[in-house]
Amino acid sequence: MGALHKVLARAGVETHGVTLPGHAGQPEDLLDVRVEDWMAVVTQRYRELCGQYEVVHVIGMCLGALLAVELCKRESHTRGALVVLSAPVFLDGWSTPWYRGLRYLLYHVPGVPRRIRVQEEDPYGVKSELVRAFIKAGFARGDGFHYQWVPLACVRQVDRLRGMVQQGLEHLDCPTLIMHAEEDELTSPRSARFLGSRIPGATVVMLQDSYHMICVDHERDRVMRDVLAFLGRDPDLVRVRKRPAAADAGVPAQAAAGWSGSSGPCGSFSASGRGGTGGKPSPMRRRWQSGLGEPSGIQMSNSRHGVGRFS
Repeated sequence: MGALHKVLARAGVETHGVTLPGHAGQPEDLLDVRVEDWMAVVTQRYRELCGQYEVVHVIGMCLGALLAVELCKRESHTRGALVVLSAPVFLDGWSTPWYRGLRYLLYHVPGVPRRIRVQEEDPYGVKSELVRAFIKAGFARGDGFHYQWVPLACVRQVDRLRGMVQQGLEHLDCPTLIMHAEEDELTSPRSARFLGSRIPGATVVMLQDSYHMICVDHERDRVMRDVLAFLGRDPDLVRVRKRPAAADAGVPAQAAAGWSGSSGPCGSFSASGRGGTGGKPSPMRRRWQSGLGEPSGIQMSNSRHGVGRFS
């Protein structure tokens, strides 16, 4: 989730994190993880924080966003706001191929979901070429910040969670901010529109110059400012950097280093057949990427003020 937790801390918001089952280890750790395991950890941490703080905000990115929405539904969350970043309610972004629906058949073939590996590739959910370069360098060094593949069995659990999230959204009764990129390669703007049309009073913000990983991409400053403003904090704590016309010139070196997390299923590393341009791949070069291999994030913020972050 980029530097969001640091910005929240500067704004006087305490942040709290939980490592989700299957994260911070090896991709094989995800083979036997179920939605129920993720929800149990998130729910336990949420209830602990509610016992410590009067106000608790829940913030989630990608898989974390789905968990955040489902948590707030199940717990009838009214103790603070809900912030939903790049929620993959539908896996229908421009990098997903026409045959993506065939995975539902493979789920029922004995042993296949455990054997199939869904690989992660360029552009890794990031439109910024410089940030992408840091991601590639991290892979080359063998850094453990991100799984390079996830088992199809994990994608199956994400599909189960997506189905849960789509039900009962009209019962949410907390201020909700939804942020999503128009060019999200993993999950199209349809996801944001779906949530915005069903969550009462939800605010929807669409970004024009990012891919899926909006917290570390070109518009990360806007994301942080909008989140601060939505939580009633000073958005001017984030200085907006002007990006020169030349692609990515002047983007700070630490842009890709702010992820809170541990490796695991979430996020947005997806496929592009064209390197170096930041554009979409040629249709002949597209291959489906799970978008589930990078650091996931749910944050909870409470006021006395704090945020719980699940990653």
